[in-house]
Amino acid sequence: MINILFSGNSKVFDGALTELISITNRTKEPINCYIFTMDVSRIKPDYTSMRDDQIDFLNKVVKEKNKDNKVTKVDVTELYEKEFGRCKNENAYCTPYTLLRLFADMIPGIPDKLLYLDIDMMADDDISKLFNIDVEDYEYAAVKEKYGCWLIRPDYINAGMLLLNMKKIKETGLLAKARDRIRNKKMLFADQSAIFYSTTKKKIIPRRFNEQSKFDRKGTVICHFCKRLMFRPFPPHTENYKQWHVDDIHRELKCYHFDEDLNEYLKIKREHEEIFK
Repeated sequence: MINILFSGNSKVFDGALTELISITNRTKEPINCYIFTMDVSRIKPDYTSMRDDQIDFLNKVVKEKNKDNKVTKVDVTELYEKEFGRCKNENAYCTPYTLLRLFADMIPGIPDKLLYLDIDMMADDDISKLFNIDVEDYEYAAVKEKYGCWLIRPDYINAGMLLLNMKKIKETGLLAKARDRIRNKKMLFADQSAIFYSTTKKKIIPRRFNEQSKFDRKGTVICHFCKRLMFRPFPPHTENYKQWHVDDIHRELKCYHFDEDLNEYLKIKREHEEIFK
């Protein structure tokens, strides 16, 4: 069983669906996917929990690929408000949902090995190649951040993919230390920096496990549709196209690599419009 963790609100249901389609189309081993979610509509009206009917629908889709696949909703609203409510990093560069992975050691029943994936990723190969990497002596495995490893530190990581050794993390207190940083120290890249600067021992793995630039590189396992620097049209600027923005990734990123998965997603969306509202 491959244990996966997503986090997000009802508005990124499309991201969870497209990512799970890509994973289950390429991975034979059953997946057990947790989705951490919460309602913080006091911050923004659309910051609402992923709905139960959306979770049920994701379960239906993944079980059609393998009857042993499973998606589980974990509502952490109460935990978030207690730990981070109105803290220094609540309105950081990303949404507060990026902070939810920091609760992984506080949720009963979370397995000892857990693959955290951002909601804007697509699998380009069997993710067991990533999940089966040995992290017994490490808190986690991660890939270097494409800009941060030049601008911040050579070993600065992109926290969009984290292969977590939960047993080791509980021993070292990594996530507890990261939560303390979130509460008390304002950071530009809040969740990512909190994890990085709280780390005792990490394993840097090749970029093919979190490819942040090219989508058709041979051997890639995980592609990340993260914010990127664009040089055209001039002047240089950042763009943030996600995989479910199909027309945009075709037109702006010239990415057609996941069309088989995305066509499946678009067909599902046409046939079940009500679940996407």
